[in-house]
Amino acid sequence: MSVRQRGGQAHKKGGPSSASSDVSNDHIDGLQPKKSSGVTAEWDYKVALLIITAIAFVTRFWGISHPNEVVFDEVHFGKFASYYLQRTYFFDVHPPFGKLLFALMGWFVGYDGHFLFDNIGDSYITNNVPYVAFRALPALLGALTVPTVFLIMWESGYTLPAAIVASGLVLFDNAHIGQTRLILLDATLVFAMSVSVLCYVRFYKLRHEPFGRKWWKWLLLTGVALSCVISTKYVGVFTFFTIGSAVALDLWGLLDINRKEGPLSLPQFGKHFAARVFGLIMVPFFFYLFWFQVHFAILYRSGPGDDFMSPEFQETLSDNIMTANSVGIDYYDAITMRHKETKTYLHSHPDKYPLRYEDGRVSSQGQQVTGYPFNDTNNHWQVLPAKPFPEDNLLGHRVKSGDLIKLRHLVTDTYLLSHDVASPYYPTNQEFTTVPLEDANGSRFNDTLFELRIEGAKGKSDFKSMSSHFKLIHFPTKVAMWTHTSPLPDWAYKQAEINGNKNVQQSSNIWYVDEIPSIPADSDRLKKEQRKIKHVPFWKKYFELQRAIFFHNNALT
Repeated sequence: MSVRQRGGQAHKKGGPSSASSDVSNDHIDGLQPKKSSGVTAEWDYKVALLIITAIAFVTRFWGISHPNEVVFDEVHFGKFASYYLQRTYFFDVHPPFGKLLFALMGWFVGYDGHFLFDNIGDSYITNNVPYVAFRALPALLGALTVPTVFLIMWESGYTLPAAIVASGLVLFDNAHIGQTRLILLDATLVFAMSVSVLCYVRFYKLRHEPFGRKWWKWLLLTGVALSCVISTKYVGVFTFFTIGSAVALDLWGLLDINRKEGPLSLPQFGKHFAARVFGLIMVPFFFYLFWFQVHFAILYRSGPGDDFMSPEFQETLSDNIMTANSVGIDYYDAITMRHKETKTYLHSHPDKYPLRYEDGRVSSQGQQVTGYPFNDTNNHWQVLPAKPFPEDNLLGHRVKSGDLIKLRHLVTDTYLLSHDVASPYYPTNQEFTTVPLEDANGSRFNDTLFELRIEGAKGKSDFKSMSSHFKLIHFPTKVAMWTHTSPLPDWAYKQAEINGNKNVQQSSNIWYVDEIPSIPADSDRLKKEQRKIKHVPFWKKYFELQRAIFFHNNALT
C-alpha cells in the first residue's frame, strides 16, 4: 500500500539535497510523523474539510422528511427495527448490526414498534411513525462518509485538489445521496468501509514505531471498523480482502533484505504477524459474534422468522405456536402432512397418471399422489406400523424417529408407494402412487414401507405434530419424498408433483404434520402442559442461523 508524504510543499524548502534524498527513498521509507511546521501549514486542508463536511450535511438532510411514506426497501429495514422493539423474532439474510442501529434510534425517540412497514406508500404521518429520526441515522453516516474520504486522501499525502476531487465525487454522487436519505443499510456499510481504510492508513504510517500505544490504537480501530463492515452486510468481506492485501504486502516488506532498517528476524516477524491476526481477524470476529448474541438476546418472542428455524430453535422462543400446539402422534392416528417450504399438503385422489407424458415417457397409470395447497379430506393419511400390533394392544403406541411406517390414504383406502418408475417432471426421480390393500400386503409390501427420519432427533424421539420436521425415506430405494413449485398439467388439476428425490440430504425434503384430525376434541392428549423455554447454546443457534442465511442468500442469486 503506497502512501504519499504529507506536507509536500514544506519539504521543498530543503533544497536540492532534500529532493534527492526523497527520490532515493521509496514511499514506504519516506513515511514519518509530521513535523509541527507541516501541521500549521495545512490550514487550507482544514478549511476545505470544514466546507465539504457542511455541504455533505446539507445535501443529506435537506428535505429528509419527503416523502412522508414508506419508500423502496424501507418496507424491510423499518419493519426489522419494529420487530426489535417488539422483541419479536424475524429472519433476514443480513447480519444484525445495521438493523440494531435503527432499533436503537427508534428506542432513543420512544418509538414502540407498532408500525410494521407492510406496504410501499403507507403513510408515516397517519401511523404516527418517527420516520425522520430513522432516516437521520443513515443521513448522518452518509454525511460523515464524505469527510472520511477527504481524510483518507489527506492522510495518504495527496494534494488538496486531489482530496477535494475524491471527496467531491462522493459528496455529489446522486446514488449515495439517495441511499443515505432512506431507512437502508447502505449508509452504515459504506461509512464503516471508509473508516476501515482511514484507520488502516493511520496505522500504516506508524509502521516505523511498532507496538507503541498509537500503533495498537489504530490497529485495533481498524479491526473494530472492519467488524462493523462485515456485521452490516456480508458483501463487506471485500473490504477485508482489500485491507488484507495491503497487510500481506506490508508483512512481505518486513522480510525484505533491502529494507532500510534491515529484515526482521523470524521471532520479530512472528510478533508482527500475531499482532495483525489479533487486531484484524480476532477482534473483528469477536465483535461480529457479539452482535449476534445481542440479536438473540433481544428477539426472545415468537414471530415471523420462526418458520426459517428448526423446531429446537423455536423452542427457545416464548409464545411459539408450533411448540405450544405440538401433540404426540400414535400409530393409527390420521394426520395431514405439509411440505415445509411450499406449504402444500400431501394429497391423493382417484384420478390416474396418464399412460404417456408429453415427452413420450410411460407412467405406471397408478393413482395420482400430488401436493394440494388447501386443507381437504383427501389430505388425510393414517399412520400404520410396518408390522401390525396384536388386536388386543392396537392403540397407545407412539410413533418414533427411525420407525418403519406405512401410510394409508383414508378416502380411497389405498397405501402410499414409491417404485422405480420415473416421475412426471423428473426422469431421474421416482413416481409416488398408491395401491390397494391386497397389493400393499402382498407383492408390493416392501414398496409401501417408509422410514421416518426426524431432523435433529436424538435416538428414538417421539414423532409430534408441528414440531417434528421430518424426511420420509422410501425404505427399499432410499429416495426422499419431495415436491416443488411447478404445477402439473390439467390432468392433475394443476396440483404440485410429489416424487422421490435421490438427493436425500437436500433440505427441501422436509415435511411436518400440520394436524391430527382423528383425535377427539376432549382427548387428554390435547391438554396443554405449561411449557418451559428451552435453552440452546449460542454456537448452535449461530450456526443454524448462518446456514439459513447462506441458503436463502444463494436462493436470491
